[in-house]
Amino acid sequence: MNALRAAFAAVAMLALFGCAEAPRTYQGWVEANLIFVAPDETGRVETLSVREGDKVEKGAPLFAVDEDLQRADLRMNEALVENAQQAFDRAKLVLKTQAGTQRTYDDAEAALRTAQARLNSAQTRLSRRKVASPVSGTVEQVYFRPGEMVPAGRPVLAILPPGNLKLRFFVPEAVLPQVVYGERVTVHCDGCADDITAKVGFISRTAEYTPPVIYSLQERSKLVFLIEAFPDDPSQLRVGQPIDVALGASAEPRARAAQRGGGSVPAQTEGGAPDQGLGSWLRNWALSLSGGNSKPATNRN
Repeated sequence: MNALRAAFAAVAMLALFGCAEAPRTYQGWVEANLIFVAPDETGRVETLSVREGDKVEKGAPLFAVDEDLQRADLRMNEALVENAQQAFDRAKLVLKTQAGTQRTYDDAEAALRTAQARLNSAQTRLSRRKVASPVSGTVEQVYFRPGEMVPAGRPVLAILPPGNLKLRFFVPEAVLPQVVYGERVTVHCDGCADDITAKVGFISRTAEYTPPVIYSLQERSKLVFLIEAFPDDPSQLRVGQPIDVALGASAEPRARAAQRGGGSVPAQTEGGAPDQGLGSWLRNWALSLSGGNSKPATNRN
């Protein structure tokens, strides 16, 4: 009989340790902050130098938009500068011979400066018809192809820099105090390496319900908060990939609370009494089976 009790006690202790060390895992997905590259003005895409999936460096050519209107505007402003320069030279000569006035000279000088500024603007508009990559990364999506008209400000393609990848998952309201900003988490996904880690970089202050329910003690377990973590090696993950995030890389929150306040407060049930939980029940049961001082209570009724 004692051997049977000892065996039951060993099984109970193994179950207790297994429950205590089980990592907390929550489902999520991979998301990205894409960089959308667009032309300044409306035009037709003439050349596209990249394809989806290509890796590009900062400053590499991406696409070019037709520049006929910009070239015409440049030639017009070059003519205006030439005319303004001639008017300025004439006003300057007349002023030296005292046949003209200072006001005429000042007006000609102002007109020349304005024409030169417009010429510089036209040159800039022309040069920006050839668009280069603002960042280093991977071309994730191409929205317009050569021959298509693209409106001003509409992206032609999207680039994903490696550092713009993030993991999003939700934790229940009861687990939220256990998540610490900067905490390391372990990430698991189908076909991925086993050593993917990420760092918690965002904890939402706004609760969300799935599905929407009212606030109550019975329904608050459905309250979840958004957490974002940034992977240490983004190259191992893909946008939209489902993931499992395991918390618990740092110390347990109750241990941290004990270090701060000298002890932990037992959880309260809905009726107000302390809730010992499965771990405490298994521990007491194991002690009773192993012949400890505590004996299981018998129901005499």
